[in-house]
Amino acid sequence: MRRFLVACLALILCFTARITPAAAFSLLDPQTWPAALDPHNWPFTLFPVPEVATDPNSGVTYGMLFAFLFKDQHDNIDYILAPDINNNTVLGPGGTFRLFGYPSEDTQWYAQAGASQHIARNVDLNYQTGRTLQKWWSLNVRFLFEQDPTNRFFGIGNQTPLRNQTNYTDEQVFLQVLFGWNITHHLQLGLFSRPRYMRIQQGAFKTLPSIFELFPNQKGINGGTEIYNEARLTYDTRDSVDIPHEGTLALIYGGISDRAFLSSSSYDRFGGDVHEYYPIGQRVTLAGHVYLQYTPAGQETPFWAMPRLGGEESLLYDQQTLRGYGVGRFTDNNIAVANLEVRTRVLEATILGNHGVLELAPFLDAGRVWNGMSTNPLEDLHPVGGMGFRAIAEPFVVGYLDIGYGGEGTAIFAGLNYPF
Repeated sequence: MRRFLVACLALILCFTARITPAAAFSLLDPQTWPAALDPHNWPFTLFPVPEVATDPNSGVTYGMLFAFLFKDQHDNIDYILAPDINNNTVLGPGGTFRLFGYPSEDTQWYAQAGASQHIARNVDLNYQTGRTLQKWWSLNVRFLFEQDPTNRFFGIGNQTPLRNQTNYTDEQVFLQVLFGWNITHHLQLGLFSRPRYMRIQQGAFKTLPSIFELFPNQKGINGGTEIYNEARLTYDTRDSVDIPHEGTLALIYGGISDRAFLSSSSYDRFGGDVHEYYPIGQRVTLAGHVYLQYTPAGQETPFWAMPRLGGEESLLYDQQTLRGYGVGRFTDNNIAVANLEVRTRVLEATILGNHGVLELAPFLDAGRVWNGMSTNPLEDLHPVGGMGFRAIAEPFVVGYLDIGYGGEGTAIFAGLNYPF
């Protein structure tokens, strides 16, 4: 078949470029190409990756991502340049510039900036050092500017009906800083601060009512500002920060936002986050996650500062993983969620000099939100099941595609890093 295709192409060249058959076959022979056209001689490895996603909030997105992998002298990934171009059924054409730096397992950084034709804009910068707790201090700094017109709000509570779905744009800017004192190589005491500016605007989805129509009196509907401060204690025995196979990550925290410290509302919260990784042989890792958060003084909490349940990512305070629903499907003062997945390596191969791993990860998620302090967090859970597909370039990079099924149908998510 290959020879047949080459012959057809050579024949086309003979007629269109008016060259001899011998010259046509020579042009199609890789051995005659200049060294610069040989991918093995390039200073990077290029992986074009098709993008297809049906996020319940964002609609259908399709496009192409071009991942350029640059390696250091030890053959480890040093940088990844990953721009993409895409088209969304509502937001229109757009794209994102991404640059990831991996100087070491202890220090990493990234810079991202993207936009779509309609409303969506973002700039996201992050720098982390001391990630492995091997020196006496750690630092994590992140700056984010965002206009996200795909947000959903269904009201407050664990049983908010689907018919109450509204759309809005959040415009926010924040700078968050975490400074950690590493008491031992496994134990850290950290201080966290996040000044944030938030405004709520009309969304991009005209087929849905605006949040201003159904919830005009919701706390935080006009946005606000806050300076949130927190103390946290972290215990970490994982064998890898990015691709763990065994160990524990656990933290407890308590924080406050107060009018006396330049915030537009006052509330406090405390909680705990536990990740457990248990190896079963060489190829299977049982990964579990439990998160619990309470807001005892939360009567003034704006809805955009409450924990949200739904989507693919696990982010302290802001969002927890429930992969059968879109981001923000359930919102309230308190939240509990548990996630379990079996990460199984089914294929390993070297592609253009890069060691790659394909991983399958069947998963189960369950969680809920509630208002009062006396509610049982194990009642009225929203269960989700599904399958995850992971492409791994060790030691730092994970790309995922997760397909989940919950009480309102199927959701598909794609991105970088493990969901939890």
